[in-house]
Amino acid sequence: MASIAFRNVNKRWGQAVGVDDLTLDVHDTEFLVLLGPSGCGKTTTMRMIAGLEEPTDGEIWIGDQLMNGVSPRDRDVAMVFQNYGLYPHMTVRENIGYPLKVRGVPKADAARQILAAADKVELGPYLDRKPGQMSGGQRQRVALARALVRTPRVFLMDEPLSNLDAKLRVTMRAQLKHLHHELRITTVYVTHDQMEAMTLASRVAVMSGGVIQQLGTPEAIYDDPANLFVAGFIGSPGMNLLHGDLRDGDFIGDGVRIPGVGGGSRADVVLGVRPEDLTVVDQAAATLCGPVYAFELTGDAVFVTLSLAGGMVCVRGPRRLRCEIGDAVGLSVDPDRVFLFAADTGERLRLAGPRAVAA
Repeated sequence: MASIAFRNVNKRWGQAVGVDDLTLDVHDTEFLVLLGPSGCGKTTTMRMIAGLEEPTDGEIWIGDQLMNGVSPRDRDVAMVFQNYGLYPHMTVRENIGYPLKVRGVPKADAARQILAAADKVELGPYLDRKPGQMSGGQRQRVALARALVRTPRVFLMDEPLSNLDAKLRVTMRAQLKHLHHELRITTVYVTHDQMEAMTLASRVAVMSGGVIQQLGTPEAIYDDPANLFVAGFIGSPGMNLLHGDLRDGDFIGDGVRIPGVGGGSRADVVLGVRPEDLTVVDQAAATLCGPVYAFELTGDAVFVTLSLAGGMVCVRGPRRLRCEIGDAVGLSVDPDRVFLFAADTGERLRLAGPRAVAA
């Protein structure tokens, strides 16, 4: 297997910046997810690993080999695309075995390898079908098997599940997780879907504007966001964000006062709190109160959105909770479960000592 290293890598097209001074180490055998919105640089980063894009400057290493100038076919990487990339006139067997045919692997050896790869993704009974006779999930598994059959040093996956329906995505996530555990091949996975990132990754690199905003385990990124962008991007529903000021340790917003969230005073801050860290309470004991704007039952929980003067606030409640649009509902906020950010820079404001605020 192999590690991957970026050293001060930039990718520019004239004045347009795709990746900006990227330094990143992908550990041997890990599953790294590049996560971010469209245009953040995640796919460009992956394409540079594959050799489909050359860096404007900087170095890319796979293992102990410098990849700058090395052709894609000589990098020993396998790529799985969003659109599957299958040959419609070939059978599943022929699609999976195509990389072996190109490399001149003897037919007997190729047959064994094709069967082994197909079995890993549960396609053994379908080897003589053509892609047009298969479901989207099955076709995606053919693409995976075609990558597996090469036993590459590195897997690259470019939003491979985005064309599947919700139920198939859940099934395929589990299969990908199990395959990585079984094969231990270094994997770089690109997605804009935070659920895929949180469930699949060993580590997540959250990107925006060609820059990694935060790199860490899914738990660390969720529980300890580095800045306002990461806080707002991670979580479903997203983190509630309220604008206001910090005055003597209390957050004061438009029609909102939350005591004891920090020490000192600071103008123009954003307070963030996740829906599961709010609690529905009697209005007499409430920190926040407002009319219900929306009520959503998901089965295992409910999500209640309140309309406040400063914006909307969503709370995750117990599955038996019921309310109607327009009802007045109170929420309590645990000051130890809130985050503070500078509104102008998005910088996280860290709480230290007796809840003093440090910029």
